[in-house]
Amino acid sequence: MATRSLTSALPLSRTPRVPSHRPSLRRLQTLTRALTSSSPQAMASSPTPKKVLVPIANGTEPMEAVITIDVLRRAGADVAVASVEPGATSVAASWGIKLTADALLADLADDEFDLISLPGGMPGSSTFGECKVLEKMVKKHVEKGKLYAAICAAPAMTLGTWGLLNGLKATCYPSFIDKLPSEVHAVESRVQIDGKCMTSRGPGTAMEYSVILVEQLYGKEKAKEVAGPMEDCLIILRRKKVMGPENSPNTGASLRRMKT
Repeated sequence: MATRSLTSALPLSRTPRVPSHRPSLRRLQTLTRALTSSSPQAMASSPTPKKVLVPIANGTEPMEAVITIDVLRRAGADVAVASVEPGATSVAASWGIKLTADALLADLADDEFDLISLPGGMPGSSTFGECKVLEKMVKKHVEKGKLYAAICAAPAMTLGTWGLLNGLKATCYPSFIDKLPSEVHAVESRVQIDGKCMTSRGPGTAMEYSVILVEQLYGKEKAKEVAGPMEDCLIILRRKKVMGPENSPNTGASLRRMKT
């Protein structure tokens, strides 16, 4: 609200007055500042949301892409959905489902992100692995010590082929476990966290995976806030065991197989 309109609505009279019953100029100025500070313009200066990249391709598993995008946006993240398909923002995901990206990946090549999360599905995961633009982006991102994640076939067919899981504990879709490089410590966790890397099994663990991404970006309280309305997610907040590489200060909590 503009100061001019407020003061014109409450003019200061020059006629005899009773000071004890009329606001002073100083009180008016204080009120004006308070109203101005609560304006949309002022609130727009709140902290910038975390930026997340979720690439998609022909053959991407739609549940893993959409659930991740949905949950992260519920948390307040600025999620950019980018197509790796040359010149096409619309992709033919698995099961005859079409997904539309916000942009082409090539147009975001120079952007910075707080997290990059790769959905699985085939041949989408293989397409990711062959995409030089995406490979360069993710490797540069990892070199900066930022969060990165993959689910389903993507840990094996994308991150694994780029050498970004070497020496780490990682999980993936059961039928792709044997495709993880020998340098990777393959585990059967529903969601596995090792340092800045998060991996998960598939569509059935996509909700857990997504809430864990929120926790890694924003902390446990935000994860609880987001998971609260989604009752089935609450189980991940009641996990009983924490595991990760020994003596690693950057290791977060990871999930073992749990009853659902």
